[in-house]
Formats: sequence, structure tokens, C-alpha cells
Amino acid sequence: MKLKLDENIAASAKPRLSALGFDVDTVLDEGLGGRPDPHVWTASQAEERFLVTQDLDFSDARRFAPGTHHGLLLVRLPDSEQWRIADYLVAWFAAPDARTWQRCFVVATPNKVRVVRPAEPGRPD
Repeated sequence: MKLKLDENIAASAKPRLSALGFDVDTVLDEGLGGRPDPHVWTASQAEERFLVTQDLDFSDARRFAPGTHHGLLLVRLPDSEQWRIADYLVAWFAAPDARTWQRCFVVATPNKVRVVRPAEPGRPD
């Protein structure tokens, strides 16, 4: 699974997620830091990468409907937990279910991971 970490994700997460077997790239490595969200999104999708971000501009599940992209994880941590973001990411992505998140809209908090999957053909939403 190919991941792209947004600039609001600690750089320390990259080697730790790579150690779990993920192909990890970052917005900063690509020189996209400070670029508008549409540029980050376009780059992520062009590379078929699952975007990991804390940016609430990516929080609209209708705009980023499951199945219409390569995957999106919106991380929602309180300020007091920001220093642990890499720990949370490692825990979430170490779970076997994480490898099924491609093309999904995922919201993760310290207490819960909510995965919205693409609708299955012939099955009501």
C-alpha cells in the first residue's frame, strides 16, 4: 500500500510506517509544502497514494466519497496528543484491517477508527 503523508504529519512517522512495509512518501519530500490542498490531492491521486492528513479541508466525505480516490485518512487528535501522532499512525496501520483501507474514507481518533468503504454494486448504501 502506498501512502502520502501531508505536511501536518510528523516526519518521524515515515520511517516507522516504512518499517511496517508501506511505501511512504511525504508532501515535504516532494516539495509540495505550503501548496494548496488541490495540488496535494492531485499529486496523491496521480501517484495512486493513500493520503494521510489532519487537514479538515479533506473532511467532507461527500466530496471525497469512498471509491472515487485511492484512500484518505483524516487524523483527529486533540492538541495534547499531537506529540504522539507517529505512535497512533503506527498502531492504526499495524492493524490487519488497515491494508483494506484503499479507496476508503477513514477518520481516526485516539478512541476509534471509522472506515467508510465504497458501496458494493447491487447493494444499497
